[in-house]
Amino acid sequence: VQLVESGGGSVQAGGSLTLSCEISGFTYSSYCMGWIRQRPGKQREGVAALNSDGKVQYVDSVKGRFNLSQDTAKNILSLQMNSLKPEDTAMYYCAAAKTGGSWCGPWALIGGMNYGGKGVQVTISS
Repeated sequence: VQLVESGGGSVQAGGSLTLSCEISGFTYSSYCMGWIRQRPGKQREGVAALNSDGKVQYVDSVKGRFNLSQDTAKNILSLQMNSLKPEDTAMYYCAAAKTGGSWCGPWALIGGMNYGGKGVQVTISS
């Protein structure tokens, strides 16, 4: 299984970025996948998670600004990020777990993930 992120970069506050995660070799029908991030000097934190039943959850700090979506035909998991703030500056990692269910959520994914990408840097300037 490989998860390869793309789309990171630097933008000014208020701008938008879309992160993409191309997932290959992942054949589980029940799963949890999403994005986690690590801000400078901070521990990892969950951002958004998608359960295989279609349910999406976001952490409060990104609700209404970020949108997680999946293109199953292309095996791509995307995170559309709008109204970006300097505090969104972080390394963003795509993550996936082999099983889904009620446990699936942004924070739970950190401990429950089986696969992760190398990450992309997102930098928001004020």
